[in-house]
Amino acid sequence: MSMPTPEERPGEAFADAAAEAVQTSVMAFRLVMAIADAVRRQQQKRAGKEDELPDAEKASVEASEEVKKFLPDDVATALLEGADWPQIAQQLMALKRAGVDLETMLPRVGEITVTVRDQVAANAEKVKREGTGEWAKVLRETLPAGPVREAILSSPAWPEMARTMATLGDRGVDGRAILASAHEEGVVVGQAVAKVLRAAEVPTTSQDATLSYGPLTVGLDIPKDLVLRDRERALRQLSISPSENQRFGRMVREAMPGVEREADLLVSARQWPLVVARMADMESKGQPVAEHLARLSKDTSWQEGPRSQVGRRLIQAVNDALRKPVGTPAGPGPKVSTAAARSTSPSVGPTKAARGAAPTTPGVAAHREAGPAPKSGKTR
Repeated sequence: MSMPTPEERPGEAFADAAAEAVQTSVMAFRLVMAIADAVRRQQQKRAGKEDELPDAEKASVEASEEVKKFLPDDVATALLEGADWPQIAQQLMALKRAGVDLETMLPRVGEITVTVRDQVAANAEKVKREGTGEWAKVLRETLPAGPVREAILSSPAWPEMARTMATLGDRGVDGRAILASAHEEGVVVGQAVAKVLRAAEVPTTSQDATLSYGPLTVGLDIPKDLVLRDRERALRQLSISPSENQRFGRMVREAMPGVEREADLLVSARQWPLVVARMADMESKGQPVAEHLARLSKDTSWQEGPRSQVGRRLIQAVNDALRKPVGTPAGPGPKVSTAAARSTSPSVGPTKAARGAAPTTPGVAAHREAGPAPKSGKTR
């Protein structure tokens, strides 16, 4: 085989770069479709009406016309030639059958693929690959709590989505921007599917979300349909991975040497996911969680009182320890009037709406909505 001439090499390199850019844009398309399909499945599953995927051969024919119509030629060609095109076609046709307007959705997804393609083409140097385990944290920092984020983390395709996002980042693509755009599509998909299923577009405020309002949740992004009795689901709703949950549990046990049994009571408490969410939020802001937890061994006032209530007292103690600034003397915090706290909290809580009809603001926890402060002399 003869060596390429100097004149041939630049063209060859340009072609390789262009091909890589197109393939990366196809990866972005697959990611958006995977998220949209995950949302569709969850909406239908909740309504007990999850459909089977349409026939692959028939879907491939129908979907190819849609793709050619709304995507750039180079991206559409690469997509149709991919080995996984039949599966993508099934996802597209399933979305259409579920009530999603592809003529509205595909042009928007096409804009995402063009952005990705151009970013890769313009990026001359590879960026350092981030481990896929970091993407749960990126999701929490980028996407608001709600059905889309929960659908992503609970989807069987989540590991593959994480690997895709890591690869996109490795090729110079702004992964957070892609997630934000994909989230918008996920919201549209969720609304379209919910409309067809005649399901509520916004989840009603759960009892756990209502009762959790207060010091445990101030400043946190809590989903309106929080279910604490289902530990696994609650952690998913709060975007806490199993490994993160275990790590935070170890941190608490290390901060309470000699009282491991009590530490286990804390970790097994019903409100533990809210404590984990607080620690995860602090970590994302660069706050020293371990230093805050050290107060648990310095202030042992939580040991006073009936043994049967030690778990509840520990929840209050750890939340107090996490919320006090580092350097504040250890000791029990001042007693606070619940009614006064709610009326002055920056995250105004549910008033009459929490007792009656559910608020209509999509994807916002009841205690995150603005509302009138409770009238003097009344408590919940």
